[in-house]
Amino acid sequence: MTVRFLETPLSAGASGDPRRVARLQAARRRDGALAAALLADGAAAANVPRLLAAGSLAVTTGQQAGLFTGPLYAIHKALSAAALAKVMGEKGEGGEREIVPVFWVAGDDHDFAEINHCWVIGQDNKPAKIVLRERAAEAPMLPTYQERVGRDGAVALARLEELLPPGDARSETLAWLARSYAGADISLAEANARAMSELLGPFGVVVARGWSGALKRAARGVFESASSRVHEIDEALAARARELKAAGREIPVEVGDGLSLLMLEGAQGRDRLRLAGDAFVTRRGNERVARDSLTRVLDSSPELLSANVLLRPVVEAAVFPTVAYFGGPGELAYLEQADPLFALLGIPQPARLPRLSGLLIESKVDKVLEKYQLAIADLARDAGGLASQVARASLPAGAVGALAELRGSISERYAALQAEAMKMDRMLERPLTNLRNQALVGSEKAERKLVRALKRQSDEMLQQVMRARNQLYPDGHPQERTISAVSFLARHGRAVLDQVFEAACAHARRLLEAPSART
Repeated sequence: MTVRFLETPLSAGASGDPRRVARLQAARRRDGALAAALLADGAAAANVPRLLAAGSLAVTTGQQAGLFTGPLYAIHKALSAAALAKVMGEKGEGGEREIVPVFWVAGDDHDFAEINHCWVIGQDNKPAKIVLRERAAEAPMLPTYQERVGRDGAVALARLEELLPPGDARSETLAWLARSYAGADISLAEANARAMSELLGPFGVVVARGWSGALKRAARGVFESASSRVHEIDEALAARARELKAAGREIPVEVGDGLSLLMLEGAQGRDRLRLAGDAFVTRRGNERVARDSLTRVLDSSPELLSANVLLRPVVEAAVFPTVAYFGGPGELAYLEQADPLFALLGIPQPARLPRLSGLLIESKVDKVLEKYQLAIADLARDAGGLASQVARASLPAGAVGALAELRGSISERYAALQAEAMKMDRMLERPLTNLRNQALVGSEKAERKLVRALKRQSDEMLQQVMRARNQLYPDGHPQERTISAVSFLARHGRAVLDQVFEAACAHARRLLEAPSART
């Protein structure tokens, strides 16, 4: 294997103990109609009946339906859930109850600019962006499950094929994506769900179509409460916002002013509902919606109704008996803000846990780091600063020694001169100090000139370092938030996922070993 995974722990902390939540979960059977909302390949197929059976438990996570699986952290999240389910199962933490990992594809999401593209490392070792298409500014904000791949899908796949380096794993990777994205009539959400299901099947992960009417009907009670108890929910969230502000925390989602936690598809696409008297009004489209019509929507077209980012975790926990949810720092902040909703709506609150975070590092990158004595964090610097750092570290030993001697001599000689001058006039101390400092600045200017000369002469050295930076911190951003898993799957095959899963299992064990630190 020519790539390794290095964990870079997130600063966000865990809250709650999944084992305690498991004891609170009622052993109830779920409606068999839910099966239509689920996707499972390979080993995961056996987990579907387990998930629907009475007494099962779930570890969940989810993500928007990014093009070609989106950034790496979506995979990190999914494997975090799979790892915790595995570790809890091995330890018997669920008792006799099955524990199933679930990845919720948020196909209701309407932020097209976030999911219409992906980044890969091209054959030239530079990050390249593949865009499916842009959405016109005046177009309705359709949710992802309404956005078709269309003919653009074949163009994006062709562009991906141009960019990926040759190799056996490349062909396998392209074939996998073609199976999911090649149909013009398929939605972006469905294509993503299929791709994730096939990729994650060996780890037992069941993929849930988050936009499915079957899931919405299963969470009917949550949607009806969110519709009928707007003021009560608003007051609870306002109180929570005051608590967080008092603790110096930010409030990620706007609450108050009659804003509900419900979204409805209207003339302007997916739109948030605001309470206005005895009815709702869509926030952007200003369409009036009678309260009782939401019940009819749940009966006839439940896909049109969805939860906003605060309510969605409650919907997930209502549908599946969730013991823990894995998220990144932003999601954990949403969940912290949403704390009151679980008790208010009578849903057991899952533990919220930080997902696995880390870097996939190829052996050639390790060699560059060793050769130029760089720490991984150094590659996060801006390109110019990093180039200067490397050039400075590559200065010939003679030049480094001469600069050190020059600075030492300046300090030593000026100190001797200052001592003699002070005997004559103490007022000379400051002027001589200034002159010494100017001389030291001159030595720094001399060093910078040497570094610039070395940078001009060392194109190969800088290219090696920039290639390493492109892989770990493309444009200065963390790899997992930018680069798609496709890049590494095409270079190294699916064995890469085994390494990430191994790290995720270690991460899960650490989380279970320290529940006392969580509140």
